[in-house]
Amino acid sequence: MRNIASIIKEKYHLTDDEMDRFEAEQRALAERWSTPNRQSIAAMCQARHITLASHDDATYAHVRESHLMGSVIAEFPTTFEAAQASRQHGMNVLMGAPNIVRGGSHSGNVAAHKLAELGLLDILSSDYYPASLLDAAFRVADDANNTFTLPQAICLVTLNPARALRLDDRGVIAQGKRADLVLAHHKDDHVHIDHVWRQGKRVF
Repeated sequence: MRNIASIIKEKYHLTDDEMDRFEAEQRALAERWSTPNRQSIAAMCQARHITLASHDDATYAHVRESHLMGSVIAEFPTTFEAAQASRQHGMNVLMGAPNIVRGGSHSGNVAAHKLAELGLLDILSSDYYPASLLDAAFRVADDANNTFTLPQAICLVTLNPARALRLDDRGVIAQGKRADLVLAHHKDDHVHIDHVWRQGKRVF
């Protein structure tokens, strides 16, 4: 909370007293609306078989609440505790690829490469920088501090997210699948994309 408070204070030029009032107002709004709205949205998603993901869980209690609402993906757990609790509850731990490329979180949360070292990383998302996705997978594979092979690291951006989202027609090179393919090579610490195929048709 201290990190968020500092960011808000700086962005809106708030004094300590103004920040205290703002925080109190936000907590009151959350207490009134957050739980019923989240429960309603979760119920609608479950009725339509839409995969649910939590976001920025920080504690075991947060994760348990997300799990009880039906979340199967833990998006950006902010602490080791939350990542471990997510795994214990059978949730896929998803972190941002830019977190890997930068070597850590820009907001001071747990570093994705540290979760990879502990075997607590299941999925990488592009987050705010799509070009980081493939680069991050190669960086995970090249990191001697974890046990990921290159095929396992590539699964972080292919098979694992497809399975989590129940998209059974993609994520792996196999007969009968979509044949969404990328041909790339690794040179001078950068990933260079040579060609792309979508459903077997070359588009780049």
